[in-house]
Amino acid sequence: MKQNERIKILCQLGAFFKSFCKNNTKPKHERFIRKLELAIIESISKNPYFEKKNILYNLKYWSRILERNTLESFTSKFYLNEKIFNVGIIMAGNIPLVGFHDFLCVFLSGNKCNIKLSKKDSSLFMFIVDFLKKHEKKINKYVTISENKLENYDAVIATGNDTSAKQFKKYFGKVPNIIRNSRYSIAVLNGEESNDDLKKLSFDIFMYYGLGCRSVSKLYLPKDYNINLITTNLEDWKKVLNNSTYYNNYMYYKTIYLMKGDRFIDTGFSIIKESNQIGSPISTIFYEYYNDQKELQKKLIVNEKHIQCIVSNNIVENSIKFGSTQRPSIDDYADKINTMDFLLKLS
Repeated sequence: MKQNERIKILCQLGAFFKSFCKNNTKPKHERFIRKLELAIIESISKNPYFEKKNILYNLKYWSRILERNTLESFTSKFYLNEKIFNVGIIMAGNIPLVGFHDFLCVFLSGNKCNIKLSKKDSSLFMFIVDFLKKHEKKINKYVTISENKLENYDAVIATGNDTSAKQFKKYFGKVPNIIRNSRYSIAVLNGEESNDDLKKLSFDIFMYYGLGCRSVSKLYLPKDYNINLITTNLEDWKKVLNNSTYYNNYMYYKTIYLMKGDRFIDTGFSIIKESNQIGSPISTIFYEYYNDQKELQKKLIVNEKHIQCIVSNNIVENSIKFGSTQRPSIDDYADKINTMDFLLKLS
């Protein structure tokens, strides 16, 4: 397939997502509407943390990425290889379509992809493959889904937690690879944030129930910071307790901390706890104080390899705005590894 053909079919997918989310689809797409609705229902049944509103948010996000100007600008920065490689992709299942960016990069790089889907997030991507194949028959040569273990690959991109990453490194260590493990996102405050900033921060914390690597799990606060400013602005998210799996986690960690005699703040739907750890359990938000900018910088350097993104009002270099963690740009790569650069250097 030529690059313009790849971009064209992706734009068609993005346009469909956009019209689906706006309930403004064309009659000719009626069959795909039913299929996507069914895929959403199946996704919710397979993963207790998936909800229709979260899935629709994700589809809206991808509809904005899959636009011609964005895709053409992105691909114009790269020179494609003449040789085509088989790239295995092992996708995670923590948030809807979390592995789509890896597929996008492999597809736009001109390579073939063999995808191993997560059981927790397979239905949505299977819909995407079906949509692409129905609109372009050549897709069959470039996209395959592996039901069992990956085979016939020249390179691998695999995403998992710290435990699975060790296994991936052993298994795929003989071929070029990107192996991703657990990463977390943080927020750095200085006490000058507005209520609007803090409400947006609550989105960064609770969207997708805090399960994504871009979900804020740790707060760095200046000494003597009034923690009540945080708790007050989390209130809009107390509805997370309606999810029974989240509620069970909340009650579990609350019980554990009580039994251990740990000090924490109970908001009634989340736990805010002081800790020097960076990754917090579901329903728990860690925080840590810093005295000055120099001490803060030292703390961030120690955890640098575990941080996906930093939220702040420009307190920290290369940080992003409050409320923007779940809207990364197309070239904001996971683990800060340039996936396209990796794919185009395969030989």
